[in-house]
Amino acid sequence: MKFQRRRFLHLIAGATVLPGLSRIAAADSYPSRPITAIIPFAGGSASDVVSRIMFDRMSKSMGQPIVVENRPGAGGNTGTAMAAKAAPDGYTLVGGGSGPVAANVTMYKTLDYDPEKDFETISPFAGFTIVVVASNKLGVTTLSELIAYAKAHPGELNYGSVGIGSSQHLAGEYFSQLTGVKITHIPYKNIGQYVPDLMAGTVQLGFQWLPNVSAALAGNGAKALAVAGANRLAALPDVPTTKEAGLPEYVVSGWFALLVPKGTPADIVGKLNNEVKAALADPEVRAKFQQQGAETLYLPPDQANKFIADEIKKYRDIITNAGLPKIE
Repeated sequence: MKFQRRRFLHLIAGATVLPGLSRIAAADSYPSRPITAIIPFAGGSASDVVSRIMFDRMSKSMGQPIVVENRPGAGGNTGTAMAAKAAPDGYTLVGGGSGPVAANVTMYKTLDYDPEKDFETISPFAGFTIVVVASNKLGVTTLSELIAYAKAHPGELNYGSVGIGSSQHLAGEYFSQLTGVKITHIPYKNIGQYVPDLMAGTVQLGFQWLPNVSAALAGNGAKALAVAGANRLAALPDVPTTKEAGLPEYVVSGWFALLVPKGTPADIVGKLNNEVKAALADPEVRAKFQQQGAETLYLPPDQANKFIADEIKKYRDIITNAGLPKIE
């Protein structure tokens, strides 16, 4: 009887330990198959370009491919909602921009996901200084000329973005508030639709991340008037900062982060965080980011979730102060 009782207790203890051991084993063997990364914006967009640069380096280090799936729509909400429903096993990642995981919490009346409840943040990894661009069809060549023209032609100018609530949309709203000009926002489903219109002059302006307009700049269809950061961009060395151009208050940037569905094992979250950190420390990755007008960002897991919470609050204040109506 005592032997049977001891054996029973031994089995209970073993059953308690095994799940923990299996989780450790899963983390140690992770990844054992390809990983899917959902990018909620179109291929060729700024977020897509830098994500692929980082994923390429991570894939080599982790020994498994990271396959990008572009799922654009609704300002990034469509792909983000899809990722929220994925299995929390580390095999589905999502790129979270300042729009879908921060600003849209306030911009939309309802979302099919909650950025804080449905995701764990691996780390922010890219920061983008806003570039003020104008179609060459408009004929302005400096920021001061743009402001003067906009004041002389109230309501005639428009600007495009990748969606309502995106950092580019809010950068335009902030520009309008600071300068007192009236310009109209034109939201696009994806960046591929916006660039031809910018070059044609159908939409005259943009407050954009550099990769989104690099083709227009290279094709002589648009001109960069200023960069809204403390320093000039290495990719645009001849373009002045907004301070140099006479509008020092206008300092704006966006960001992109890597997230996983809530419930992903902490060991896997930690492993992914370490892989992001290693990738961003690679000089080749940093150089490629700079070519895209991006800077590398990194936070450890305990700070990464707080970063998202703080950004949600920041954008709530910006949107509320701007009096922007909520989207149905």
